[in-house]
Amino acid sequence: MTYDQQILKVLTEAGDGGVSVQAIAKHIYNMNCTFFTQPDFEEIRTYAQQFLLRNSKSTQSLIESTGRRGYYRLNTEGSADARQMMLQFREEREEEKEEEKPHQDLSLDLFA
Repeated sequence: MTYDQQILKVLTEAGDGGVSVQAIAKHIYNMNCTFFTQPDFEEIRTYAQQFLLRNSKSTQSLIESTGRRGYYRLNTEGSADARQMMLQFREEREEEKEEEKPHQDLSLDLFA
């Protein structure tokens, strides 16, 4: 998954309240941190900031500023693509919840 896709996923999870560039960068960093490799946090933060600025310029863009400095969200009112992403994300979440079944304890009772 590329940084662009990860940024959009974080924005989708954040909802209408939006999320700061710093928080997005932390999420992306944690998504890409492994036992053997650690990406440069400043590089990720700079990339996320440039991506968000570049994609929030027009009214039809997928991303918009919330009005607070450094906070962004998906443009669900002006972009059909953003609305579609939100619906897909909700469907994925619902499917994950349906798949989770209660764990039944099948172990033997030693003190019966």
